[in-house]
Amino acid sequence: MKKLIARISVFFVAFIAPISAFAQEVGADAYKGLGLALGAGFAIGFAAFGGALGQSKAASAALEGIGRNPGASDKIFTPMIIALALIESLVIYALLIAFMLYNKI
Repeated sequence: MKKLIARISVFFVAFIAPISAFAQEVGADAYKGLGLALGAGFAIGFAAFGGALGQSKAASAALEGIGRNPGASDKIFTPMIIALALIESLVIYALLIAFMLYNKI
């Protein structure tokens, strides 16, 4: 846990702090754009990470079920594909939201 906190701290010091050092006096609009850009980046990053975890768990459970009972592979395979498609659609929605946030900058 300490390593994670240290990495997050290093990230903010290395990438966020210099922005304020080189910022011009433009007002709140520049920081609004920065917040939208960071929000879009974090949204797609978290969505891709969560989608990958969800898909790996679904595929693992389905393949384990097929391995234990090969006769039920037809009954397991189709719902697994539908579940993977739904999980991927959530990631695509996050990508769409990230593009919408990026276009507001």
